[in-house]
Amino acid sequence: MDEKEEKNKEENKNTFQAVKKQNTYNNFYDSNKKQRVGFGKSVLVPFISGIVGCSLVLGTCFGVPSIREKLIGGQGATASNSASGTVDYVSLKDYSDTSIYASNKILPSIVGINVEYSVNSMFSMFGAQAQSSATAAGSGIIISEDGYILTNNHVVDSEESSSFYELSSANKITVQLYNDDKQYDAKIVGQDDETDLAVIKIDASNLVAAEFADSDSLKVGEFAMAVGNPLGLGSSITSGVISALNREITDSDGKTYTLIQTDAAINSGNSGGALVNSEGKVIGVNTMKVSSTGVEGMGFAIPINSTIDITDQLIQYNKVKRPYIGISGVDVDEQTAKAYNMVVGIYVRSVENFSAAEKAGLQIGDIIIEADGQKITTMDELNEIKNKHAIGDELKIKINREGQEQEINLTLGEQP
Repeated sequence: MDEKEEKNKEENKNTFQAVKKQNTYNNFYDSNKKQRVGFGKSVLVPFISGIVGCSLVLGTCFGVPSIREKLIGGQGATASNSASGTVDYVSLKDYSDTSIYASNKILPSIVGINVEYSVNSMFSMFGAQAQSSATAAGSGIIISEDGYILTNNHVVDSEESSSFYELSSANKITVQLYNDDKQYDAKIVGQDDETDLAVIKIDASNLVAAEFADSDSLKVGEFAMAVGNPLGLGSSITSGVISALNREITDSDGKTYTLIQTDAAINSGNSGGALVNSEGKVIGVNTMKVSSTGVEGMGFAIPINSTIDITDQLIQYNKVKRPYIGISGVDVDEQTAKAYNMVVGIYVRSVENFSAAEKAGLQIGDIIIEADGQKITTMDELNEIKNKHAIGDELKIKINREGQEQEINLTLGEQP
């Protein structure tokens, strides 16, 4: 083989190898390209299509209220945290609906009460006496379709006196119904100073009587709404919760009441109005609030269960018939007993003529130490036991008379 032929053979060999390498690269490139195209067709396109499809479906569902509510459980938001113990909370819409329902139910049964009375002012330094008139506002609860209204006694009983003035009893009482501009004249049916309750009546019919709930079943934290006539402005509501139960509160006259405490705002004029539950049913009669610097949200109501018997008696008898012993007494504590060589109990200071006490033989100077088998040390404890009895019941008491104990049975009379 000559030199030229050998050279051509070598060039053909190099060309074949170059072509082979190029074909190998092209095959590798084509293979990768096919793999990429296959992955896009088989994975990426369906995945993206699925996302778009889900978005369209969810968007449509959330646009339909009934479906949206089923998906997210209503319009209220919820939050939970198992680590901190947080639980689902109620939407504000539900709370708002509760308030709307309760107010719509009770408002037609709440009235505004206006009282007119005379004021006698004393100007002793001038030797003159001036008379003027004044007005006061309160609230009431309709308890019958024919016009009987429950309120606080202090709303309609304005008799009061001091060194500078004297208030007369009410000269005129008027009532304004819900959504009614007419003023109805009212008369007092019965009053009870001890419970601060009164019943008045207007000449009307087909009224909406309030519905009562069981105030003995109340729980702290329950929804509470105060409804009345604050500042004489007319029907108004405030809401809160039951803050405490069986709260013993003593008023400025020294009377002690067992009341419901609430943080629903109670203002002047709310007295005699209703405290209601989430169903718009009356659970108490708004009666007082604590008003002092640094004090907020402390209002009180008379439990409605304790008013039922009182109300019935005020309508039937124009007063409350209570059992009566007929004594005045002084509490003797341990310190006083040691100082005067006495025993702890109730010192009988006076005995009323013809009373149950006199008929049973109680005497001035006796010290009452037990009633119905229970040891007592105060007049409040004695009255609490007495008030559990009816007129005509027998009350067993134990006394200490000149160092000697003896038992006495007395038949309770009617309080004059």
